[in-house]
Amino acid sequence: MFDAIPRERPETPLLDEIQDPALLRKLPLAALPELAEELRAYLLWSVGQTGGHFGAGLGVVELSIALHYCYETPQDRLVWDVGHQSYPHKILTGRREALTTIRQRHGLAAFPSRAESIYDTFGVGHSSTSISAALGMALAARRQGSRRRVCAIIGDGAMTAGLAFEGLSHAAHAGADMLVILNDNDMSISHNVGGLSNYLARIWASRSYIALREGGKRVLSTMPSTLDFARRTEESVKHLLQAPGALFESIGFNYVGPIDGHNLDELVETISNLRSAPGPQLLHVYTTKGKGFAPAEADPIGYHAITKMDAPKAAEKTASSGEKFSKVFGDWLCAMAQADSRLVAITPAMCEGSGMQRFAREFPERYHDVAIAEQHALTFAAGLACEGDKPVVAIYSTFLQRGYDQLIHDIALQNLDVTFGIDRAGLVGEDGPTHSGVFDIAFLRTVPNVLIMTPSDEAECRTMLSTAFAYRGPAAVRYPRGNGCGAPLPDHLETLPIGRARLCRQGQTLAFLVFGPLLHSISALAERLQASVVDMRFVRPLDVDLVLAMADQHQLIVTLEEHQIAGGAGSAISECLQAHGRLTPLLMLGIPDRFIEHGTPTQMLADAGLDPASIEKQVQAKLQSLGLL
Repeated sequence: MFDAIPRERPETPLLDEIQDPALLRKLPLAALPELAEELRAYLLWSVGQTGGHFGAGLGVVELSIALHYCYETPQDRLVWDVGHQSYPHKILTGRREALTTIRQRHGLAAFPSRAESIYDTFGVGHSSTSISAALGMALAARRQGSRRRVCAIIGDGAMTAGLAFEGLSHAAHAGADMLVILNDNDMSISHNVGGLSNYLARIWASRSYIALREGGKRVLSTMPSTLDFARRTEESVKHLLQAPGALFESIGFNYVGPIDGHNLDELVETISNLRSAPGPQLLHVYTTKGKGFAPAEADPIGYHAITKMDAPKAAEKTASSGEKFSKVFGDWLCAMAQADSRLVAITPAMCEGSGMQRFAREFPERYHDVAIAEQHALTFAAGLACEGDKPVVAIYSTFLQRGYDQLIHDIALQNLDVTFGIDRAGLVGEDGPTHSGVFDIAFLRTVPNVLIMTPSDEAECRTMLSTAFAYRGPAAVRYPRGNGCGAPLPDHLETLPIGRARLCRQGQTLAFLVFGPLLHSISALAERLQASVVDMRFVRPLDVDLVLAMADQHQLIVTLEEHQIAGGAGSAISECLQAHGRLTPLLMLGIPDRFIEHGTPTQMLADAGLDPASIEKQVQAKLQSLGLL
C-alpha cells in the first residue's frame, strides 16, 4: 500500500521485460502478483509526472494483467469502457515509457485510440459503448470464420446507460460468443462478497460445468418441458445465491460472479474458462477504485484524476483568473433555488464536474443525478416541465450530443420550459477531441424554439443563466471549462433583454462580432486596428439591428467563436447578412473542419488558429486581400 506518489521512478525489473503482451504470457502464473505490484508503482509514479486519470487505472491493474495473460491480444479484441481505465493496458502494450507523455501535445491520448496502437481496438472517450462495439466485432468474426475472441470491460457506472443494455439485449438475441466483464468498484452496483459466492462463481465458470451445461441443453432439446424446467432450476439457484446476476440471466447472458478483481489466481482461472465458452458470458468482478494508494481508496471521487505533481502553484490560478465557470453555475443554482421553489436540478453523473455539490447538500429533494443516462435526463426534465416545475439540466457539451433526439422531440417540439447549463463548451484541453464541446451551437441553432447564449465572462454567465431560467421555453447557456477573466459577479439575479448584443468598442473599417470568452483575446488587436468590437451574447435570437449596423458602417466583418465554423455562430451571421441583402465581406474564425488533438487549452487554440497571433495573422491577410491595408 502506497501512502504517497513516488518522486523517483520505481525499480520495475519484471515490468521492464514486458514490451508486449506476448512476453507477459510467457511468465509463470506465480510471477503475476509481483508484476502487478510493479505495474501499480509505475502507474503511480508516471501519472504523478503528467497528471491524468488515476483511481480507475489503479483499480484494474490485476484485471489488465489477467486479460492480456488469457487473451491472445492483439488478435483477440479487448474493448475498455470507459477508456480512462486503460492506463495499465497501455503500459502492458508497448507504451510504458510513453505514458509520461499522456494527455500532452503529440503524446499518448487520455483514452484508447485506434490511431495510437493496434491493441486499442475501439476509441472509448464516452461511456457505455463497449458492449455494442464488441458485439459488432464478435459477429464480424463469426461471419468471417475467424477464431478471434472478444471481451468488453465496462465499469459499473457505464452500465447505467441505456446503450449498454441495448447492446446486451442484441448480444443475447444473436447468441454472440463474447465476454462482458462488469468492473464493479462499488460506485453503482452492490456486490455479494463471500467465500461461497467466490466458490460458486469459479464452479460456474469451469470448463466442466460449461460442457455439462451445453451438453445438457443438447440432450434435453428433444424434451422442451424438461429443458425449460432445468433452465429455470439453474436460474433459480443462481438468483437465490447471487441476486446481482438475475437481470443479466433474464436478458440471456450466462452470469458468473462476483469474484475478487484483485485475486490474480481467480481472475486467470475464470477468464481462461470464459474466453472460449460459447454464447454471451458476463463476468462480474469487484475492484477497489484507487487500489494500493491509500488516499485514493479513501476518496475515490477526489482521486478520479490528479494534476501534475510538480505543477507550479501559479498554474492553478493565475492573477487574471476569476471563479471557475462551474462554480459560478453551482452558486447561481443555489441562489435561484432559494428564489424560486419550482427549480429542480438534473445531472447525468456529473455532480462534481458541474459544480453541483453544494446544491445537492442544500436541496436534496430537488436534486437528481440520473447516472450516465443523458437521453433519460432530457426526457425526465421534459416531464417535470409538463407539470410546472422549472428543470435545470447541467450537462457537458459533448454529452448533450447523446440527447439530441430528446432535445428536439421531447423538449423543443413541445416548447417546454427547460434550462440547459452547457459546461465544457469549446476546447477543453488534455482530454482531447472526445470531450471538446465544439458542435453544440450548430446542432442547437437548427432546432426551433431554443434560446442560445454565449457568455464572454463569469459575470455574464451568471446573468445569462438567470435570463435562461426566466425565459418561457428551452434555453441554453454554453460556457467553457476553467476560470473566468476575473469579472466581478453581480449580487442579484439580473436578466438581459432577449437578443440584445453589447457594443464594447466603436471603431472603423473592421468589426469583430465575438461569441464567448474569445472576446478578451482580441482587445489589443482591436486597439491596433481601430476596430469595433461587439459582444454578441446571443446566437439565437441574433441582434439583427446591430449586426446590420456593423455591416453598414464597416468594410469587413469578422466573427469569432470557439466552436466549429461549419454551422456555427458565424454561419448565423452569414445567413443574416444574406437575408438582408448586405454584401459586406465576412471572415469567419472558429474551429476548422477537423478534430483538434489533445494538448493544453492554449496549444489547442493555437492548433485551431484561435490564439491571438493566429487571429491577427488571418485578419491582416483578409484586410490585405481586400486592399484595406
